[in-house]
Amino acid sequence: QVFLVESGGGSVQAGESLRLSCAASLDISDSSCMGWFRQAPGKEREGVAQIDNDGDTTYAGSVEGRFTVSKDNAKKHLYLQMNNLKPEDTATYYCAASYSWACTISIMTEGYYNYWGQGTQVTVSS
Repeated sequence: QVFLVESGGGSVQAGESLRLSCAASLDISDSSCMGWFRQAPGKEREGVAQIDNDGDTTYAGSVEGRFTVSKDNAKKHLYLQMNNLKPEDTATYYCAASYSWACTISIMTEGYYNYWGQGTQVTVSS
């Protein structure tokens, strides 16, 4: 069963913005954390942004100040607003959900995320 589906990826120029969406078929209000991860070609998958059930957010240093993660529990959507995109942001972006309390301690640790989307591609050209 597919629980998370990402959308909103695309190709943009450096400095432009993009908003990613993740539609969930599960109750994300019961999740401990919702997060965005990304993987660039030849690189390990890394955490980008996380929002826990209290609404507290955490960002990777490389996106701090440029990206904003949010969610709408009623609509069962997770969002990632990406501003001032840089070529190094080029990657496949994955939406994930964790039902483990440990995600709030070991922040953006993918091993604690239980459900994953299939990804949406973001390409930023200079």
